[in-house]
Amino acid sequence: MFETTSAWWDIDYHLLLPAPADLIWGTVAFAVVAFAVYKYGWPAFKETLDERAEKIDAGLKAAELARAEVADQRAQIEEEIRQAQREATGIRELAQDNAKAIVAEAQTRANTEAENTILKAQRRIDADTISAMRTLEGDIGELATDLAGRIVGEAIQDEALAHRVIDRFIDELAQNTPEYAKGAEA
Repeated sequence: MFETTSAWWDIDYHLLLPAPADLIWGTVAFAVVAFAVYKYGWPAFKETLDERAEKIDAGLKAAELARAEVADQRAQIEEEIRQAQREATGIRELAQDNAKAIVAEAQTRANTEAENTILKAQRRIDADTISAMRTLEGDIGELATDLAGRIVGEAIQDEALAHRVIDRFIDELAQNTPEYAKGAEA
């Protein structure tokens, strides 16, 4: 008979539609939390991300410098080999100008000196290449371990695990970088 109109607070609740009071207070609470995160949390988060980016860039630059240094050393060693070969050729030409008796002795001495010089240069190349590769592997391994620790959020305390991570990273680097694989074979 008499229908009473109900006020907004007497409305039956709908499953998907929240009550207006809940909607208003939820919106206000969300705005307060969003403002606090934007004002205080976001700058610290952004600073952390910027620091990580700077460290990664510094690591990449250091690796690039190490690669350039290895390339410079390799070029210098190759020049020394060419110089040694030129010297050996000069010694051989000088020995051919001498008398027949001196020719045999001079050729033997020149060949011996050339072989020794080439052997020494080759040993130096091998030693420098191995040293550079070890240094580069160590630096890359440390960077990889540090990066992996930062990504996971903890430092890798287990040395065996750290070595496996480093070895796997270096293997992937060798597969993806043809220049690295050539240097490792030499």
